[in-house]
Amino acid sequence: MKNGYGLGEIFKNAISVVYTKIFYKGARLIRRPIYVRGKKFLQYGEGFTTGYSCRLEMFDTGVGAYKKLIIGKNCKIGDYVHIAAGEKVTIGDNCLMASKIFISDSNHGDYLGIVDYSSPDIPPDNRPIYTKPVTVGNNVWIGENVCILLGVKIGDGCIIGANSVVNRDVLDNCMVAGSPARILKRYNLNSAKWEKIKE
Repeated sequence: MKNGYGLGEIFKNAISVVYTKIFYKGARLIRRPIYVRGKKFLQYGEGFTTGYSCRLEMFDTGVGAYKKLIIGKNCKIGDYVHIAAGEKVTIGDNCLMASKIFISDSNHGDYLGIVDYSSPDIPPDNRPIYTKPVTVGNNVWIGENVCILLGVKIGDGCIIGANSVVNRDVLDNCMVAGSPARILKRYNLNSAKWEKIKE
């Protein structure tokens, strides 16, 4: 697909190319403005591309590996994508993300059981950060306004429909949508077709 950029967009992209070459070696194009917190915790593969106003936050919670956000080769993310990694967020190769996506491995508090430090009478910002790793496989396509929550593992070849909230694992080669997201179709390797899941 050829993009028909206007003169202003060509000029902005030219500035972003220079910025990318200086500050993000190996990336294809990092469009400005971009907000990166904790860049030392970021690892990205060759061909990494961002849209405008992306926000990549990596913060040291004392858990997880040294690299908190690991992005594979040839990943393209749209405008206003926000990824927060306190333990580890891994995104595979050849992933395509639309705009306004939120992915986080962190939460202010733990809400899975009886935890006194997550009580409603404690201000949310004073509750300890709780983390659980997030993994997105290879060749995954994530639609507009998707939210992927902590602890989720998305398999290879998946499609995540627009406006979905993914709060549980998704098997390889599945198409999911909804809030919370549920499987709508699965790719059948034998028939080479996307087939509806019977309810």
